[in-house]
Amino acid sequence: MENQKVLLNTGKKCTVSGEWEIEGRISTVVYVSKGEAMPGYCGKSVKWILVRKG
Repeated sequence: MENQKVLLNTGKKCTVSGEWEIEGRISTVVYVSKGEAMPGYCGKSVKWILVRKG
């Protein structure tokens, strides 16, 4: 199950601390801690993919 993608939308509570990248053409990586709300990007809701646990 290690290869399973973890996806979360803006506003959802983070389930895994680590580095998250926006799904799609924009390449932005942020660090979000478990329990924090997933951020938006430039005022828009986006979908985040976990790229590295931490």
